Amino acid sequence: MSHSTAPSSTSTSGGEDLLTTHLVALDADLGGTSEDVVRRLAALVGDAGRTAGKDGTEALADAALAREASSPTGLPNGIAIPHARTAGVTTASLAFARLGRKVDFGAPDGPADLVFLIAAPEGAGSAHLKLLSKLARALVRPAFTASLREASTPEDVVALVDEVLAPAPAKDTATAAASTSAAAGTVAGQGADAPASASGAVAADAQATVLQETPAASATGARRIVAVTACPTGIAHTYMAADSLVAAGERAGVEVVVETQGSSGSTPLDPQVIAGASAVIFAVDVGVREQGRFAGKPLISSGVKRAINEPDAMVAEALRAVEDPAAKRVAGDGGAGAAAATAGAGSGGASFGSELRRWLLTGVSYMIPFVAAGGLLIALGFALGSPDIVSPLPSDPDGPALNAIILSTNSLTNLPDGGLLQYLGAVFASLGQLAFGLLVPALAGYIAYAMADRPGIAPGFVAGLVAGATGAGFIGGLVGGLLAGAVALWISRIPTPQWFRGLMPVVVIPLFATLITGFLMFAVLAQPLAAVTVGLGNFLNGLSGGSAVLLGVILGLMMAFDMGGPLNKTAYSFAAAGLSAGSVDNPAPYVIMAAVMGAGMVPPLALALATFVRKGLFTAPERENGKAAVPLGLAFITEGAIPFAAADPLRVIPSIMLGSAVTGGIIMASGVQLIAPHGGIFVILAINPAWLFLVALLAGVLVSAAAVVAAKSLGRSKADLVAA
Repeated sequence: MSHSTAPSSTSTSGGEDLLTTHLVALDADLGGTSEDVVRRLAALVGDAGRTAGKDGTEALADAALAREASSPTGLPNGIAIPHARTAGVTTASLAFARLGRKVDFGAPDGPADLVFLIAAPEGAGSAHLKLLSKLARALVRPAFTASLREASTPEDVVALVDEVLAPAPAKDTATAAASTSAAAGTVAGQGADAPASASGAVAADAQATVLQETPAASATGARRIVAVTACPTGIAHTYMAADSLVAAGERAGVEVVVETQGSSGSTPLDPQVIAGASAVIFAVDVGVREQGRFAGKPLISSGVKRAINEPDAMVAEALRAVEDPAAKRVAGDGGAGAAAATAGAGSGGASFGSELRRWLLTGVSYMIPFVAAGGLLIALGFALGSPDIVSPLPSDPDGPALNAIILSTNSLTNLPDGGLLQYLGAVFASLGQLAFGLLVPALAGYIAYAMADRPGIAPGFVAGLVAGATGAGFIGGLVGGLLAGAVALWISRIPTPQWFRGLMPVVVIPLFATLITGFLMFAVLAQPLAAVTVGLGNFLNGLSGGSAVLLGVILGLMMAFDMGGPLNKTAYSFAAAGLSAGSVDNPAPYVIMAAVMGAGMVPPLALALATFVRKGLFTAPERENGKAAVPLGLAFITEGAIPFAAADPLRVIPSIMLGSAVTGGIIMASGVQLIAPHGGIFVILAINPAWLFLVALLAGVLVSAAAVVAAKSLGRSKADLVAA
């Protein structure tokens, strides 16, 4: 093995090296747990003067351990990359350890012996993401990890890392581009300052546009596969999957060009590169942006982790798909932008159930901003004007609402009898109602978008508007969005001449999908769906006593079970969508909303309380997470409980479900009302009566906290517990 021992060129913006020999520990025994290793590496960073003293070092370790508790950073082949961003760090740094005693960091194939701690100052978000993605990409290269294991001195390690993280000098740009263009595969999409690596497996993203133009391979008749990789966070797995596919392509003698849709930027593939490709691989856990660019290409799709674990199999499947006339293909025609067809089980494609879940959650995620903005504006209007601001005048019960009267007859220079506050209340309430009016169209539009990409938006929104106009409501929006997406997808698959394809996504698909969907909604579906919606509303209004409590318990269980997942989102969407039907005469939707929000606040607050009263039952990262869970719980962000549930699901999840069920049942039984869809304790003025809501919340928190403490104490002796 030979490599340079030149001084590190991996520098921060201030000119200081990210990794120095003082931050390297070779063949060291740093302890038997991941916490031990992280704290020892953080101490290296602190001893090098890169933290704000002892407190800064402790803050770095705690932040990295909190991240570790949320999602372990162990990777296949004995690698771990704990990382953190905290104000305790004063200089962006890397610390590296080659462990003499391997330590478990949660990787599926066993403990790690190569550990990088990435430490970034608060506010260095972009730098943090770029460091992590560059390092993660290098770590999938066997040659790089083998070199780290063979390094004899800290200087060797610094030189190896420099080769990965340091941008190529400007004068070498042409050389880097030329050498990488000749490689078997390239990766696009990490931004203008990505590294220029000597390996084709980690392409120089700084030259992304140049590198995508690889005529040499095409001219010789070599096959080309294009791929897209993406994960929810877009940091490590996105780039590791990309380089695993490129390396697999090299082994198979195939050019693989990858577009990484990650957090540190995305450079779209050149259209000529896509046009020259024989097949497409989508290794994604989220939707692919502008999928229509790949229309008509044979498709292999999977989650992003499969591209890391089985890249050779995916490349082989893509090559077989090229020769198979019946292979799944990316739907659409010449940029129609339709969604990718689901790959079969043999190619690792997603099931219909998982695709349906993705479509619905996409619609819900785009709907929630309308719900939050509309609900909070209406709540503010009530606070400034009065709850009667959206009701007709008592003297004219069939006439327009008070806010409509005020906005049509008054202004800032001609205030109503209630003065400025009443006028502002009318403005805010009206804005909220308008935002609420887009709730169902947004839901339907973005369900269709998830299915058929941009051509599905117009028919989806129109289907949502029809659902609103006919009284089909939230259920009509769900059905209409799915129908619009299916119709748009079907039209996009109709073969058309080359000259006609440009009209498909902008004229033909939106026009005929809207016509077909709208007709079916009006003529066939609207009245039955409206009847279902009315029946559901009557059922909810008729709930009392035990049936109301049962509904509250069920909603509470759903809110706590997966803490922001599909069940949680289903319960929340059910409540939020119903707010638009709430009124003084129909308070059931307001009660349901209060039950859902109260139940969703319980898990993080209960777990925070448990870490305070019985510290010895929790690890240091969990105690740190407990501090963060307080503001998250108060703000109705149930996801604050996820780190605890991930670390100990069998004890934590049933415990928090119990408390959330208690809170949901109490609120439904007592008739507490909430007119805002989000905000937690910060919308207390929108809750009536607020004191009873707080009592129900406290009851659930105490029940869950007690259950967690009891569950974690079972089967443990005093010697097993850390002193509180």
